[in-house]
Amino acid sequence: MKRDDGLEGKVAVISGGGSGIGQALAVAYARAGTHTVVGYLPSDPHDVRKTVAAVEAAGAKCIPVPVDVRSIDDTEALAQVAVDAFGRLDISIAAAGILRRAPLADMTDEAWDNMMAVDLSGVMRIFRSCAARMTGAGAMVATSSIAGGVYGWADHSHYAAAKSGVLGMCRSLAVELAPRKIRVNAVIPGLIESPQSLDAVNSLGREGLNEAGKIIPWGRVGNADEAARVIRFLTSEDSAYVTGQEIIVDGGLTVRWPS
Repeated sequence: MKRDDGLEGKVAVISGGGSGIGQALAVAYARAGTHTVVGYLPSDPHDVRKTVAAVEAAGAKCIPVPVDVRSIDDTEALAQVAVDAFGRLDISIAAAGILRRAPLADMTDEAWDNMMAVDLSGVMRIFRSCAARMTGAGAMVATSSIAGGVYGWADHSHYAAAKSGVLGMCRSLAVELAPRKIRVNAVIPGLIESPQSLDAVNSLGREGLNEAGKIIPWGRVGNADEAARVIRFLTSEDSAYVTGQEIIVDGGLTVRWPS
């Protein structure tokens, strides 16, 4: 049966496609008939070839491109690959990000600036490079976090500030780009099992995630595919009149009654 969500034949650029939500999204798009260009950080220990193999197994094409979102030259090259290889660019996903623990007393200007350069300015660079190459209607989605988007998180003020800033950026770009019929939305993942959240030094780690799952109404932490499918929805025709919005994907964590 032919799909009717408008994704078949489209091309998506995904930063942070080497693992986690970005990787899961590339596969989710492949199942919908969407080809992808995935940006990955060469120093990332996760093998982007696994993303490519999974996408191809699902029946679509995937081109990996090394990119550091702190570099405008890199984000420009990433977006241009989509145009050169497929002749179009329809969807832009800013999923690349870093997470570092840093109490305020130990926060250096360098640590703060690097966080902003990746998790906030990096989103802007991806969107700017991709929007410049969208010749028709399009959709863009950024990944924020419940840290900053909803909750505060001790020892992570720079991360929370960047993720909060992403939400304001998406709301403003939704208004600015509406005349071009480019929709801009944000997803706010809750506790999602990923290489980032499994980092026990900078995040919760396996034990912390297991404990957190006990207070989530859904009874467990989420997985990357569950967040990815929400992003896919926000870039499909099923959400054609949705822009400037934020969707929390957290199994009910942020609406639970305190106990």
